[in-house]
Amino acid sequence: MYSTPHIVSDVMSHTVAAVGRRAAFKEIVQLMQDWKVSALPVLEGEGRVVGVVSEADLLPKEEFRDPDRAEQLRRLDDLAKAGGRTAEDLMTSPALTVRANATLAQAARTMAHARVKRLAVVDDVGMLQGIVSRADLLKVFLRTDEEIAGEVRREVLAHLFPAPVSAVRVEVHKGVVKLTGRSRDTSPLPVAARLVRAVEGVVDVEFELTRPEGAAEPAAAPREGDGHLSSA
Repeated sequence: MYSTPHIVSDVMSHTVAAVGRRAAFKEIVQLMQDWKVSALPVLEGEGRVVGVVSEADLLPKEEFRDPDRAEQLRRLDDLAKAGGRTAEDLMTSPALTVRANATLAQAARTMAHARVKRLAVVDDVGMLQGIVSRADLLKVFLRTDEEIAGEVRREVLAHLFPAPVSAVRVEVHKGVVKLTGRSRDTSPLPVAARLVRAVEGVVDVEFELTRPEGAAEPAAAPREGDGHLSSA
């Protein structure tokens, strides 16, 4: 009934800068500069991800040049990284990763909870497949209004408000979906609101529906904030 949601492999970058365990500090910094990234996967063997080294892992090298012994004792983990020379010394391990078949929502939740900007994408045995970033996850909001409207018509209206019982139209402007027209049965409105918001690229949903004159009241009214309904 409903379209398959986009997954990480749809938006991820397949070309990835990475380093091995023995990569030197300056090599890591230079690679970050060259690729304009804030973190690099650390690999071993033929490409298995064993950690991630980020700008945050590198900064203690500079930060602890100031000899505040009390502060150093409070932050022994960072102090250890300040003395690190290679990716193995500096990296955060195990790496936070995501599978290529994970949905964009799952990847977004992982990033939000861990407060990271990107995730290494791995296969079933931990081999690097690519990188997905916050910017990649936002690509779904570049869908055109016409694409969004078409999916809403096919996947929501056709099932919840079928003609000729209903005459519901969909309009989309800058990602905001508006359902207008007439429907005798308005009980599906709360479900419609949830399903429309689940369509990738939708920013919000509004309703401007009227009930034909003489139509019975709905069994379940929309929840507050799910739209507007009036009798005509």
